[in-house]
Amino acid sequence: MNILCIGDVVGSNGCRFLRAHLPTLKKLKQIDLVIANGENSADGNGLTPAAADFLFHSGVDVITTGNHAFRRRESYPLYEQTETLLRPANYPESTTPGHGLCMVDMGRLQVCVINLMGTVYLESLQSPFETMDRLLEKAKEARIVVVDFHAEATGEKRALGYYLDGRISALFGTHTHVPTADETILPKGTGYITDVGMTGAIESVLGVKPELAIEKMKTKMPVRFDLASGESKMDCVLFDIDDKTGKTHCVERLQIR
Repeated sequence: MNILCIGDVVGSNGCRFLRAHLPTLKKLKQIDLVIANGENSADGNGLTPAAADFLFHSGVDVITTGNHAFRRRESYPLYEQTETLLRPANYPESTTPGHGLCMVDMGRLQVCVINLMGTVYLESLQSPFETMDRLLEKAKEARIVVVDFHAEATGEKRALGYYLDGRISALFGTHTHVPTADETILPKGTGYITDVGMTGAIESVLGVKPELAIEKMKTKMPVRFDLASGESKMDCVLFDIDDKTGKTHCVERLQIR
């Protein structure tokens, strides 16, 4: 089974670029399932119902999020209503809307997609390690398990990758918007990459106009971040996963321009 995982989609520019290129890529690579991180897909940050609808109708099967999941209040009901829209599973169940795990019925098998957030330099949430131990009990029916680990620290991402090696099919990191060159298959068969990257403007600082990011860092004063425009890219990773064993056969890092 070919599962495509797309790095953080940034703003309407990133959404339009994804829509323009994803259908061709799906045919070319014979992709069975598409997972995209959409927590920055709305202009100005966060996820709106319109942005989620746009991504789903562009060919995305599951939308994951991260630390900006709840930036837009108008999306709170959507997290409850949409099974394939995820927020990090280690947010408190009692106070946050939505869920961090979904089961996708592919006909011949079930694919479990899990959204998780790191705790190093981010929110003080439940340990991602403990959360995964709990969630894997719920995912026993799924032969294939794919995790979007939305985290800041590369060390935390790699540590979780090795912790889950052989217990899940693949783990891809998101959040930093910068693709890493460490795509690999871990010793026990789990596909892994520290960060997929982003979908949005190339000439930018993580999708933002460079001059605004520079001003913020130089002056230390509040700056309204406007998204950059111009030529875009789509960073993604393709996992070729064995239907019978749930192990990854091949990992291919892609950048579509």
